[in-house]
Amino acid sequence: MLNGKNVLLAVTGSIAAYKSALIVREFIKKGANVKVIMTDASCEFITPLTLSTLSKNPVVKDFVKDLNSGVWNNHVDLGLWADFMLIAPSTANTLAKLVGGNADTFLLATYLSARCPVFVAPAMDLDMFKHPSTQNNLEVLKSRGVMVIQPEYGELASGLEGEGRLAEPENIISFIHDYFLDLASLRGKKILITAGPTYEAIDPVRFIGNHSSGKMGFAIAEIAASRGAEVVLVSGPVSLPTPDNVERIDVTSASDMLEQVSKQYTHCDVVIMAAAVADYAVQQPSASKIKKNTSVFSLELEKTKDILHFLGENKNKQLLIGFALETDNEVENAKKKLKAKNLDAIVLNSLNDKGAGFATDTNQITVIKRNNKMISFELKHKLDVAKDILDVAESML
Repeated sequence: MLNGKNVLLAVTGSIAAYKSALIVREFIKKGANVKVIMTDASCEFITPLTLSTLSKNPVVKDFVKDLNSGVWNNHVDLGLWADFMLIAPSTANTLAKLVGGNADTFLLATYLSARCPVFVAPAMDLDMFKHPSTQNNLEVLKSRGVMVIQPEYGELASGLEGEGRLAEPENIISFIHDYFLDLASLRGKKILITAGPTYEAIDPVRFIGNHSSGKMGFAIAEIAASRGAEVVLVSGPVSLPTPDNVERIDVTSASDMLEQVSKQYTHCDVVIMAAAVADYAVQQPSASKIKKNTSVFSLELEKTKDILHFLGENKNKQLLIGFALETDNEVENAKKKLKAKNLDAIVLNSLNDKGAGFATDTNQITVIKRNNKMISFELKHKLDVAKDILDVAESML
């Protein structure tokens, strides 16, 4: 849920500010991008150097970055950059200023500019937290859509014991994770995705393969998981890390891929076949390395079983989406494949499009639905292409 998200952490002047280092570390471990805003008061409890080192981004405190040059920190851009803003710890003073619409610090101005979800995690002494003014401020913030992460019960800096202690970092992360999980559009759906090439052995050293990097299929798996889906990724031989919250099954040959896909297929809601599966395999692979004894060398090939055709024949409730990489008569060939293999949609990309195809970080696609409706997209990063494909898939569920 948090992988790849832009997190804006705002730290205020509470003794609990030391926990902000742990919060940053937890976000980074989850794959998030973190930027930190600090108030002057918070710097008395933890240094900007600590948080900039952990977040790998400069800490922002003031509107003006350099008085001599007039370079300033843009609170509007920072608010727009964030996927969500977390104010932790949030003091009673900060809560009051948030309610009042004050903008006399960089933190407050950024809050007013943010269009993203905002979370506040209060931290203060027991009686300050229970005071009607503080409780009223929290209710006002909630009414404006701000999510309040309740403080926990425990020993406080004053020596008293009660509610007011900043929620533990792992509980803060869990609260935010659950918030986005509840919004996840594919929650409760199981999605099977294939990616990468297949290798068909010639002998123990050589194989027939293709140039597929697996990047498109892995991008689809990453975005599907971020939307709450249960994702199974069946991958040919590639050198890519497994996306978070994705079950990965590695295979080598087309027959291996068919076996694993068949095991998963019955229980899936959506199947997206992005793998570049070999159409032919060597009929009799050699058990030992073939020597260079002749100037001419030939192989007997046989057709591999068409996985996509098999899935189309055995389709029940599944939404089945295939891929077509073409070099000529692209649309015509893609439509033929769509019909012949009983697909619900096909993703067409062309090797004639600059920046599309194998091994690139970008792709340009056209999605053709069963009713022959075509949706074309511009050249984009494959993660953004994955979002487009899944948007279309969701519209068909």
